[in-house]
Amino acid sequence: MKKEYWFILIAYIAMQLSSIIGVPLLILTGTFFGHSLEEMEILAVPYWIVISFTITFIIILVLLRKEMKAIPELRDTPSTPATIMWAIGGIFLAFFSQTVAANIEIWLGIDMGSENTQDILNLIRAFPAVIIVSSILGPILEEIVFRKIIFGSLHKHLNFFLSAIISSIIFSLAHMEVEHTLLYTAMGFTFAFLYVKTKQIIVPIFAHVAMNTIVVILQLNQEKILNWLEELEKLQAFIGGIL
Repeated sequence: MKKEYWFILIAYIAMQLSSIIGVPLLILTGTFFGHSLEEMEILAVPYWIVISFTITFIIILVLLRKEMKAIPELRDTPSTPATIMWAIGGIFLAFFSQTVAANIEIWLGIDMGSENTQDILNLIRAFPAVIIVSSILGPILEEIVFRKIIFGSLHKHLNFFLSAIISSIIFSLAHMEVEHTLLYTAMGFTFAFLYVKTKQIIVPIFAHVAMNTIVVILQLNQEKILNWLEELEKLQAFIGGIL
């Protein structure tokens, strides 16, 4: 594994653990400047998430700057139209794999409620800038760490299936929802497939970003959507009664 990749892994792990120090430090700083303790206890976590993810994102971009400047081997990658098709199709493929995994979990009697998703939504409501992390920075970092580095390194020594399964399980465990291991593993497997198929990390990044963005928007507007569906149902019933 490249030296830069080890630094990226260290930076990512440090970011995940940084809240142990960062959150109390923000609470202390905020109260020092006159904010109430109650206010800082609510805002410190989302503030630190935005700060830590942004710093880590910049660090990783710096570490990968040489690779980003390098000219890719075009003969081994799909054409631009094909890449766009894979990127867009990857969104549907990711949702399909998630749906299949979710149905299997329901069949196994696993509650479909995701504590991780609810926590993210609550953080967004407290500090809307968190949506940048959940929808953009987070997916980009995850694809670089779990697909480009971990999966890519494993795939040099193992076949696709084993490499994808191992990296996807690690991806799942990083979300700290063991009960939804199948769900996260299915998503990780899908993104690994997109990466191998196109040999371009931008494809799974695009699919992951789009998927997270759609989920967050739907979740935040769930009540409005339900009300709209109810109104639509009433309208259909009214039209049906006339006909």
